[in-house]
Amino acid sequence: MNTDKWDHCLENAPNALIYGQSWYLDKVCDRWDALVLGDYQYVMPLTYRQKLGITYLYQPLYCQQLGIFPTPTKEISQQFMARLAQRFLFAEINLNSMHLPVSGVGSYIERSNLLLWLSDAYETIAGNYSKHTRRKLKKAHKQQLSLVKSISAEEYMGFKEMNLNVKQTKKDLQRLRNVLAFALTRSLGQIYGVYSASNQLCAAAFFVRNKQRVTFLNAVSSPEGKESQAMYFLIDQFIAENAEKDYLLDFEGSMVPGVARLYSGFGATPEKYHRFKFNNLPWWIKWLKR
Repeated sequence: MNTDKWDHCLENAPNALIYGQSWYLDKVCDRWDALVLGDYQYVMPLTYRQKLGITYLYQPLYCQQLGIFPTPTKEISQQFMARLAQRFLFAEINLNSMHLPVSGVGSYIERSNLLLWLSDAYETIAGNYSKHTRRKLKKAHKQQLSLVKSISAEEYMGFKEMNLNVKQTKKDLQRLRNVLAFALTRSLGQIYGVYSASNQLCAAAFFVRNKQRVTFLNAVSSPEGKESQAMYFLIDQFIAENAEKDYLLDFEGSMVPGVARLYSGFGATPEKYHRFKFNNLPWWIKWLKR
């Protein structure tokens, strides 16, 4: 694979996402392949694993959307998806928002992302905050919180490991550590930290940028941070700092109602994308992937 041509294709794609960059895929997958049309006119990452001798497509952690880049026509989509069904027996992957469903192969489930343009003045953006968000910020501002805009990857990962809400393997945490390290050394990412009045880190978030799109890729709060509404404070401070810039803040959405409420409360609007799935496994294994 020619990674220079691959990244050039992504760089010029109107639906470009950080997840599709070759360096990013290298960090979040043990291995990946691709469908490539012509001289890299269209590309589609294939993130795959093998189990019981069967190769299947899956959606990697820290990688919300993939699919075809640049924005495919209906004919291109049908061609690519038909090729997937020929090559793999099972797939459960997320397509990007510009990669629309086509008939003939598999099924699609609509999912929701949340986006916020930061090009307006802070006062205009903050004027669209929900009443719930304003209440949370009012409480946060009483807690004597302070923001640091560039904490280290080591401090972030140590804080994350102490405050995991969902169990993650050492391998998964190492993948995140690898993404952070690469992004920070290339000035593609930044880690914001919020400290309590007693100077204890209580919330942190990692933002990674690809052209105009800044993705709220990973975040964590301590019990103290949750109580003091530190994540609301962090996001508000990020918005204030970057208002009037031509940035699109990508919250990565959430299918969890409480998390979606947090993001939408800042005035973010929905972006729809689709989970694509097919299951052509033999009968003796099919039940494992229901």
